Amino acid sequence: MAKRESQTINAGSMADIAFLLLIFFLVTTTLEADMAIKRELPPITDEPTPPIVLERNILRVQINLNDELFVNDEVIPIAELRDLTKNFIDNNGDGSCEYCIGEQLNTSSDNPRKAIVSIQSDRNSSYAAFVEVQNEVTAGYNELRDKLSQKRYGDDFEKLNYSQQMDIKKAYPLIISEADL
Repeated sequence: MAKRESQTINAGSMADIAFLLLIFFLVTTTLEADMAIKRELPPITDEPTPPIVLERNILRVQINLNDELFVNDEVIPIAELRDLTKNFIDNNGDGSCEYCIGEQLNTSSDNPRKAIVSIQSDRNSSYAAFVEVQNEVTAGYNELRDKLSQKRYGDDFEKLNYSQQMDIKKAYPLIISEADL
């Protein structure tokens, strides 16, 4: 009687194939980049109470659960937010800002150093709407900074050296408050 050979499959090459497939999928898969908003947090202070802020120095921007935009309780399209932000910040209500060109309304901010943009969003509003609002507000600040950069240094803000940029940032500090509705 002859011995029968065992009928097993050599699995050594299966591990090689699985490894090659794993490498193939790792190399060809693309990952979606995270959206992020770059913000610099204020320094920690030992002040026990926050300073008193006048209501006129706060621009209230609210996003409801339907992604509708309210500025000071009025519904506005997102396209108007940038100009509203610039007019609010550059108002020069107290007349102390020599570089501001605002209308000096008594219902808007005293000067850029006191102007606060408060962005409040509903928990159920979309992230895209929040980012769009952030972009428009930041673009308003950037346009004001570019205009002052051109006036003082004859160049765009991004092309200025560090000390010149700090001078412009001091003139138009980015003061944004974020909260839930």
